[in-house]
Amino acid sequence: MTYVVTEVCVDCKYTSCAAVCPVEAFHEAPDTLYIDPDTCIDCNACQYECPIDAIFPDYDVPEKFKSSIEVNAKEATKFPVIVNTKPPLKGPKCEDPSK
Repeated sequence: MTYVVTEVCVDCKYTSCAAVCPVEAFHEAPDTLYIDPDTCIDCNACQYECPIDAIFPDYDVPEKFKSSIEVNAKEATKFPVIVNTKPPLKGPKCEDPSK
């Protein structure tokens, strides 16, 4: 099993999930984050840290986001690892979690 960042993260890019990852499985693209399934140890820390519910275990990804499983695996290593928090992107596609 691995955890998966879904497209809910696009334009949001909250990074608190990456900061709690004990194995540096998160990679930062310009508008989203990805989890490298080969690095993820299934610890679940990231899922609880995500303020917009964009992260799921691969067996529980909602049907409409199933393509995110393959996208994370394919795209993660194309981008640098992120281990610290940064200000969120909060772009036009991002929904405010406080609403």
